Amino acid sequence: MITLIARAFGFAFLLSLLVLAATWWRRDELPLPETYDAQALKAPRQQPTERKPFWVEAGDQRYAIEPLFDYQLDGVIVSYHDADSIADIWHHGAWQDFLNVRDLCVIWGDNVRSGVYRDMDFRNDSWTCWAYWPDAQTGARFRMDELSNNHLLADDPRVKKALMSARPGDHVRFKGTLARYSNPANGFNRGTSVTRDDTGNGACETVYVTDFEVVSAANGGARRLHSAARWIAGLSLAGFLIAFVAAPVRAIR
Repeated sequence: MITLIARAFGFAFLLSLLVLAATWWRRDELPLPETYDAQALKAPRQQPTERKPFWVEAGDQRYAIEPLFDYQLDGVIVSYHDADSIADIWHHGAWQDFLNVRDLCVIWGDNVRSGVYRDMDFRNDSWTCWAYWPDAQTGARFRMDELSNNHLLADDPRVKKALMSARPGDHVRFKGTLARYSNPANGFNRGTSVTRDDTGNGACETVYVTDFEVVSAANGGARRLHSAARWIAGLSLAGFLIAFVAAPVRAIR
């Protein structure tokens, strides 16, 4: 009986691995353009701020924030980078930067309406968003002034939770201030772009986020199935190991 239970758990574990593999990419697919509210995906709103410089703490570090403009963006996430990624040796290691918790590369406007993003690939590293197109015709359709890589600063647990829940394909909205920030204890500092027309080094927006919302999440079915498969994989593996250890040993004479 115990052997049959172990086999059932083993089968459930293998099946859940197959589901995990099948949904791994599907959960972050970029949906069709008609999925989105084109009226909401306009250029970011930027205006002079009245907010004065201030200090915040994250980790065991203290950062000086210099607000430059009030800022709001509605965009579709095409890629992201987490500062606590194993491959990131910069944020938590070299820079002691625990305030920039996540970078989001987003698009809006004609880049969404035309659907050109579905013919492209996007990738983030520790501080850059890379956009790749297969040919010159696709590149000509893509507007670089309707893409931004956002260094998002957050010390509010509510904001961080919402920010970390977002994934590629999601329409997100965030508000805050374009800001410079620094850590006087180790000399680290970072500026921000204040225009959407620049490119290259320094073209990223650095935003101290006061509000973050996933307006519409993409690929809900694939994500729920992937999450369920993760739970089933863990539970079935544990069940298999317990049943296997509990199985009687038969002597062979």
